[in-house]
Amino acid sequence: MIPASVGFQCPECVREGNAAVRAPRRGSGLRAAGRWWGAVTLTLIAANVVMFVVTAVSAVAAGFSPLDNYRSEVFARLSQWPYGVSLFGEWWRLLTAAFLHIGPLHLLMNMLALLIFGSELERALGRWRFLALYLLSALGGAVAIQLFGDPRVPVAGASTAIYCLLGGLGVLMLARRQDLRGLLTLLAINVFISFLPGVSLLGHLGGLVVGALTAGILVLTRRRQSLQFVALGALAVVLLAAALTVPTVTVLGL
Repeated sequence: MIPASVGFQCPECVREGNAAVRAPRRGSGLRAAGRWWGAVTLTLIAANVVMFVVTAVSAVAAGFSPLDNYRSEVFARLSQWPYGVSLFGEWWRLLTAAFLHIGPLHLLMNMLALLIFGSELERALGRWRFLALYLLSALGGAVAIQLFGDPRVPVAGASTAIYCLLGGLGVLMLARRQDLRGLLTLLAINVFISFLPGVSLLGHLGGLVVGALTAGILVLTRRRQSLQFVALGALAVVLLAAALTVPTVTVLGL
């Protein structure tokens, strides 16, 4: 007999009881990380890192240091060059530029912000809504650059989408009636940094505004999924139309 919590049990009873109990399933490290940080957040980070490696290898092939990845042919073809979009129809630059970075420090800072704030938003919104927020905000930053930026200067970086995270968190915290002072302080610091030379203030503000707008749509239509899809689709169409049509008129009028 085998001692139990109450009395004794025979060996056969213990074996039968153990057979009926499911063994705990051990998830992989990637699954555990995805549950903790968010699968979409980690996928976006991986995409940015992969693109940095690709541009670094391309720079080496062209005879430059891998740290000078912005000199690569791949970087030149994928960065947001407003003239390239408006005059040559290279529309993909509007989104591909959001997955490029100028040097490893630029990449590290943006990916750290994406990991911290993106995982929080992904938990609050869900995977696909968070992805829609991120991509629409990246597009919003690109639209601001197309409309008001120097059409001769290429721009790149995930910062346009990173600022959407701050705007989106602000809207969610406002809807939950949480204290916004800490977030507003962080936002003020980041806007101040955006005035430094070489930083795209337009892209940052565009991402911030569209991020807040998209989060507002998600909050207001959270109980009406069909309306939510229509509203997000309409916003994407408006942003694309502005990026692909208005800059052409502006450029030709110069």
